[in-house]
Amino acid sequence: MTLRRKIFIVFTLIWMAFIFSFSSRSGDVSSRDSNHVGMIIGEVFIPGFEQWNDTKQDDFADAIDHPIRKTAHAMEYAVLGFLTAGIFADGRKSWKWRMVLPWLIAAGYAATDEFHQLFVPGRSGQISDVLLDSAGALAGVWIMTGLAKIRKKKWGRKDGFRTS
Repeated sequence: MTLRRKIFIVFTLIWMAFIFSFSSRSGDVSSRDSNHVGMIIGEVFIPGFEQWNDTKQDDFADAIDHPIRKTAHAMEYAVLGFLTAGIFADGRKSWKWRMVLPWLIAAGYAATDEFHQLFVPGRSGQISDVLLDSAGALAGVWIMTGLAKIRKKKWGRKDGFRTS
């Protein structure tokens, strides 16, 4: 097993633990986190946001809560897909090995994560979130596969990431 592969395995497991820790937070804590992100977005992107009254700022944060949550789902699983694809980025293997297997691992983790949320106070497991997470994972797998192809063309290596 190459050092690159070992590194990707470690980072994949760390990222899975990160996702699990966020999924373990209660619904109230998760809502406060989303609201905080909404406030930051307002401060950064809305001119004069700081001068708005508290109610108007809260209404803005509430209005973008759903997109923030869904974007976070897709992004965290895009990272998982990217890392998982890094484990299997071996140019000598078939595309099924390099793309389908990492995606299945990430999508399977998404399903177990949503099941886990059924047991967290104030949270729920949603099939729509599994689908969104799986789409994010697929994007991450595509990005890793694309980077491996670019590197392979540039340096002429069989494996876009092999160093030995």
